[in-house]
Amino acid sequence: MSKSDKYCVIMAGGIGSRFWPMSTQKFPKQFQDILGVGRTMIQQTYDRISKAIPNENIFVITNKEYVALSHQQLPEIPEDNIVGEPLMKNTAACNLYMANKIAEIDPNATVIVLPADHLILKEDVFMEKVELAFDIASKNDYLVTLGITPTRPDTGYGYIQFVDKQNAEYFKVKTFTEKPILEIAKSFLESGDFLWNAGIFVWNVKSIHHAFEMYLPEMTQHFMACEYNSEGENSCIELIYPKVQKISIDNGILEKAKNVYVIPSDLGWSDLGTWTSVYENAEKDTNDNAVKMKHVLTYNAKGNIVRMKNNNKAVIIDGLENYIVVDTDRALLICPRDNDQLIKDYVLDLKNFKKGEKFM
Repeated sequence: MSKSDKYCVIMAGGIGSRFWPMSTQKFPKQFQDILGVGRTMIQQTYDRISKAIPNENIFVITNKEYVALSHQQLPEIPEDNIVGEPLMKNTAACNLYMANKIAEIDPNATVIVLPADHLILKEDVFMEKVELAFDIASKNDYLVTLGITPTRPDTGYGYIQFVDKQNAEYFKVKTFTEKPILEIAKSFLESGDFLWNAGIFVWNVKSIHHAFEMYLPEMTQHFMACEYNSEGENSCIELIYPKVQKISIDNGILEKAKNVYVIPSDLGWSDLGTWTSVYENAEKDTNDNAVKMKHVLTYNAKGNIVRMKNNNKAVIIDGLENYIVVDTDRALLICPRDNDQLIKDYVLDLKNFKKGEKFM
């Protein structure tokens, strides 16, 4: 297929509260350099996909609040391609919105949908699988997803079960399972026909429209009211969004559709969903501390992740093991790495403080 029919949508609307205090409502994690590599998460996502897709065909869908931030970080993308949602409605609505917008420009478009905040270490493999996905999705009425070869029975990910056909590069999807309990995750791994759901999708606009008409007809009706890429688009979207169902693309479409296919992919992938996943993927010193700073001294300290907003601060850590330490202008977090799933709860409790909102 020609390069001009390939499009990309980067989904960048989340708040990333599990990365508090570095990720805040004003400055969520996708706009931060969480790994300390010199490019933010959304910039790395753009860097990867821009090798295959021209800038004018790359779109960002985010919260209205983050449109300016997206422009700032991705100056290469045309301004009109960065779209702000008036409300957070999960991933079905934004996918339909963008499919409609792109179909108006190019009715033959095939689109890849990428989360803005994922880590992919094996970029060559990623590009290879993306090419394959574009090829399959442009020629067939298929909804294609990249499934990650699982490395452990992780309960934080969704799973995709495929129907086994020997020696194929892609398979028909049998089931989607949301985050399972550990026992079930272990049995998934043992069976060998399950992959992690990375939330990376490829489909042509005709196929995804057909799926929406079939499985989310009411949402489809709402979105048909708007004229896309016109002056009236924004005000129309503002009107329909409050009426639109809040549902993920997985629940709304992919779990029900019969034409979903998966490409098993070993991408060195992580959704960097928690501080522990950042720790696992960060550079570490001889004591396994992930501390990327100029002036740091550690004594009897092992397995810690330390992040400072002010890189010129001296940091001395003595006797800490397996801790998260994050210091920003407004807040300091010190908690065991094992408790990283509780950070969301800390943030909720903090909101109950008098004027607690200012720390978010």
